[in-house]
Amino acid sequence: SDYSDMVFLVSMSFNKVLDAQYNSTVGKFVWFTEQAEKSAEKWNKNEAFIQGLKADVDTYCRHYSRIVDSAIRDKT
Repeated sequence: SDYSDMVFLVSMSFNKVLDAQYNSTVGKFVWFTEQAEKSAEKWNKNEAFIQGLKADVDTYCRHYSRIVDSAIRDKT
């Protein structure tokens, strides 16, 4: 498996309400509440921050998925 369809999500919630979410497929934060709009726009304008999140998909998600995947497949 090449893990090309992997999606990295970072969710920002308050009192169990989803306010904003970064989605690696979209490549930016999307807001769901008025309160989160300014923050999400600020985060999206911070190119270094967004690039770091994009890199996290490879650094963490794909890396650890390969480890977990092989451990599971070796036992089945």
